[in-house]
Amino acid sequence: MGSSDRLFNRERTLHEILGAGLVADLILWRQKNITVGILLVTLAAWIVFEKSGYTLLSLVSNVLLLLIVILFLWAKSAAILNRPAPPLPHLHLSEEMVNEVATFIRIRVNDVFSVSQDIALGKNSRLFLKVASCLWLISFVGGLTDFLTLAYTSLFIVLTVPALYERYEDNIDRHVLKCYRKLCQLYVKINEEYVSRVQHYILEKQKLS
Repeated sequence: MGSSDRLFNRERTLHEILGAGLVADLILWRQKNITVGILLVTLAAWIVFEKSGYTLLSLVSNVLLLLIVILFLWAKSAAILNRPAPPLPHLHLSEEMVNEVATFIRIRVNDVFSVSQDIALGKNSRLFLKVASCLWLISFVGGLTDFLTLAYTSLFIVLTVPALYERYEDNIDRHVLKCYRKLCQLYVKINEEYVSRVQHYILEKQKLS
């Protein structure tokens, strides 16, 4: 298939668009065991939250409490029995790492501020419509389900839809482009038959007045 026969006339593969790294491999099931493991773990977590009544904060607190108690008792018993202490890694954030994270966050926040300012001042109507549509869609979906279900469903979609698309890419592109061309033809037809008449009618009214 040539680039003109693919969606958005792209020349790169889906794997390359997704970064051609570990994330792309996971999304496209190049490492099936890890992808399946992620789906199963998230499914188990979703079931635990839904059926047990736990909240994310209470579950994290209990897990951390259990971990701290185990490590504390292990260290105390090791000191009494002259055994080695728990093998903990050296936890330390370097100044370089903190600066990199801070720079990344600053750039992204400034981008959000810039976009918000353009929308607030009415400089970009198309961007306003996109942002408003996305926020309305999030609000609508959020009213239908809770956050955890939405998060698991989103992860499930991310880990399945791109892989299915890559597998049936040629067929999907062909049918989507066919529908797109038909919609373009319909748009041209409607524009010629109705919109042009309305514009002509408005011009005639303006001339008469």
